[in-house]
Amino acid sequence: MLPLGTPAPAFELRDVVSGQTYSLSSCSDKTALLIMFICRHCPYVVHVEQELAKIGRDYLDTGLGILAISSNDQVGYPDDAPPKLKEMAQRLGFTFPFCHDETQEVAKAYRAACTPDFYLFDRDRRLAYRGQLDDSRPGNGKAVTGRDLRAAIQAVLDGKPIAGTQRPSIGCSIKWKQGNAPLYA
Repeated sequence: MLPLGTPAPAFELRDVVSGQTYSLSSCSDKTALLIMFICRHCPYVVHVEQELAKIGRDYLDTGLGILAISSNDQVGYPDDAPPKLKEMAQRLGFTFPFCHDETQEVAKAYRAACTPDFYLFDRDRRLAYRGQLDDSRPGNGKAVTGRDLRAAIQAVLDGKPIAGTQRPSIGCSIKWKQGNAPLYA
């Protein structure tokens, strides 16, 4: 996992909906930045997708910048190709950019391992939280609340330390292109 305190790795990716290019500087006016590695086909993401959209709406006019990234191999997993990602973003009403990491270099730089995977950076763009949305999983009967991630977001926005243990996210592995998987995967 990317160690806490690590500076946010640079990136430049295109939003599948607007076609606009986004980078770290796109959210330079924000107090915090949430990077979410998600995709369209993973049952873990499907399980929480409404909450992801709700987080986008709930924090729209706050100091939180949000950017979602799909790094899955679109050839092996055509449901994660940009046109399908665009359909997902529009269906869910995402209020944040949803970018495709075609080279998978951004996922490697962030050491993303699964979908969903969450990285929350503070004002200085140092990693403050990398962990789960909440305890809900497909089939475990627990409600999707976003509790862990929301508590971390609020702490960072308030300039306070994040309380409690940061539990790693659980989901489907990033679908790497043939021969592209990093050593940590």
